[in-house]
Amino acid sequence: MTATRTVAAFDVDGTLSSRDNVVPFLRIACGTGAVARAGAAAAPALLAARRDPAQRDVAKAIIVRRLLAGRTESSLRDLGARFARQMVAHHLHPQVAERLTAHRAAGHEVVFVSASLTLYLDAVATLLGVPTVLATAVAFGPDGRCTGELAGANVRGPEKARRLDAWLGVEAAYVYAYGDSHGDAELLARADHGVLVDRKGGIPALDLR
Repeated sequence: MTATRTVAAFDVDGTLSSRDNVVPFLRIACGTGAVARAGAAAAPALLAARRDPAQRDVAKAIIVRRLLAGRTESSLRDLGARFARQMVAHHLHPQVAERLTAHRAAGHEVVFVSASLTLYLDAVATLLGVPTVLATAVAFGPDGRCTGELAGANVRGPEKARRLDAWLGVEAAYVYAYGDSHGDAELLARADHGVLVDRKGGIPALDLR
């Protein structure tokens, strides 16, 4: 089947961004002490993740539940917008950001596929002109407060490829994907052209089709 669209899928933490952003956001939202206590509660799962990577998802769910339950969506989104501005101003890999801009200029559909939180990634996407975010979301109740649960799976590992395929649907697409870690392996393997970003944000030259 001939591809009718071209898509560029970007991981964020360590790929587009020079750091992991979940913990820095939670520190701003909840305080360093609260984050440390939540990390201690999740420590058994984090230790188990050395043998079973799925335990990373368990640890993240524990941390989110302890830190965000009861917080209003409006307050978290406001914090996320401020965090996003700092992130875009100070924590992007220049070469990867330039590649994202090049894909947009070529008329490609750009999408974030990330384990980071939509609470701030939605705002980052708006700042960078990215229309679609496939990332980890938290659940909110009818009262507008966080339930403490994730809304769906943590978007890492195989879930990245599943989310991308669900979003693409049945229409054939040529897919570029950018990632930096084992958590991006399935996304890179699923792409027609997977690009591994190094720790310093270096990427190979590429003629965009």
